[in-house]
Amino acid sequence: MAFLEVEDGKRVFYEHHAGSGRQVVLVHGWGANARCWDTTLSALLVAGHGVTTIEHRACGRSDADFADTSIGAIAGDVVALVEHLGLREPVLNGWSLGGAVVVEAARRLGANLGGLVLTGGATPRYTAAEGWPYGGTPADVDGVLAGLAADRPGTFRAIAEAVCVKPVGEPVVQSIWLAFLETGPRCDDTLRDLAQIDQREILPTLSVPVLLLAGREDGFVSFDAVAASRTLFPDARLVEFGGVGHAPFLEDGETYRTELLDFLARSGN
Repeated sequence: MAFLEVEDGKRVFYEHHAGSGRQVVLVHGWGANARCWDTTLSALLVAGHGVTTIEHRACGRSDADFADTSIGAIAGDVVALVEHLGLREPVLNGWSLGGAVVVEAARRLGANLGGLVLTGGATPRYTAAEGWPYGGTPADVDGVLAGLAADRPGTFRAIAEAVCVKPVGEPVVQSIWLAFLETGPRCDDTLRDLAQIDQREILPTLSVPVLLLAGREDGFVSFDAVAASRTLFPDARLVEFGGVGHAPFLEDGETYRTELLDFLARSGN
């Protein structure tokens, strides 16, 4: 594990596990941390892939007092880390809000991108807009943030309990909640930014293979939104997880890992 200085002396936390196969960068969702990927990370390493995880600004072990915690700033950190480690054509995998992060990072990486995986990815939009009838409203997001301002532990506990639809056990829910409690208040600005951004013009420009992994019962990023996003990519495949919510890698880990490893094998050079 290590830290990368990215802005005015501020650092983000990352782990880099070497491997001779594909290079995979795992980017967690809003308010989470790198530990959410542990079962995925282990499977990737056993298969021989190199794995890098990064923790968002104001999340986990990264510094909490960044002035800028926007999606663009976090995407810039992912790109800086790829360049720092000298990763060649990595596959970026983003969960939830991390999906928006990796789409922006993919745009910036250009030719040095090997593939894209979106796990319940909040892209191209998290909120509804003209021509995009999926998601809630910025006011809905403001309501969540108001709840955090009034009762941070209680609101985060309610969100943690809503992540998974399929029973995963109290330890998993507790781990999600504890990760939320590690975040600093500037993390809230990242969610506020997600409510506004629109990546519909980026998706058609990403010519790499794309894998979309989505729970049919996802209450945060609807399955219909993910299905609609597939048509915007030049080369995307959608995998539906029946009876699963927002975290297919936690709710149906075996299927998730099988699909991910198959994608890496098929999309490699």
